[in-house]
Amino acid sequence: MTATGTFTPRPGAAPLPRMIRAQAALETRMLLRNGEQLLLTVIIPTLLLVLFSAVDIIDTGAGSSVDFLAPGILALAVMSTAFTGQAIATGFERRYGVLKRLAVSPLPRWGLMTAKTCAVLVTEVLQIVLLCAVAFGLGWSPHGNPAAVVLLLILGTAAFSGLGLLMAGTLKAEATLAAANLVFLLLLVGGGVIVPLAKFPEAAQSVLGLLPISALSDGLRDVLQHGAGIPWPDLSILAVWAVLGLGAAARFFRWE
Repeated sequence: MTATGTFTPRPGAAPLPRMIRAQAALETRMLLRNGEQLLLTVIIPTLLLVLFSAVDIIDTGAGSSVDFLAPGILALAVMSTAFTGQAIATGFERRYGVLKRLAVSPLPRWGLMTAKTCAVLVTEVLQIVLLCAVAFGLGWSPHGNPAAVVLLLILGTAAFSGLGLLMAGTLKAEATLAAANLVFLLLLVGGGVIVPLAKFPEAAQSVLGLLPISALSDGLRDVLQHGAGIPWPDLSILAVWAVLGLGAAARFFRWE
């Protein structure tokens, strides 16, 4: 304010942390207000957890069904948000020119991706809290090191985010919608989420075990069900997928 009491304009962009927080809050609200996204990220995993825990449809081995299913459903929740949901939403933002306009705003492109990642993490926290509450209500008794669980979830999020952004940045929106949902269904069945990998032929087990959803679900199961320490093999698989996915997304992502 000047000496005469009038306001002096101060043009310019807001501080970068404030821009990222604002964009992350917007991205989170958009995720939570989307009915289709909520169906994919919250309702379907919860229904699968309740259904397969209450009804003896699949032989999950010794012990309670919920002890086997809960880690796999947590992995599914991460995949549904970081991969499927993010790929579809980003793909249509790219088609309608939203990303193109945001790319020329004061918020840098890496800041936009950081905001999207923060929105994914916030959504995942809400998912995990809800699913854990439901699992505890069904008699779940987890074990193991919480730090190992957090590390698995972070690397799993990075791996699936990279793959989702790669798909959204290279395919058309309609192709991304179809491909992301198809991959979701295939990995739900063949990724060790509900059906143990031991039920598949031995030749298929070695291939399926290298998938990011298999590494995440098996790693979480080793820790939470069997009380294992740090599952280094599963973490290594997730780290490789994260590096490859994020690197390819950064290289081949098209904003228009």
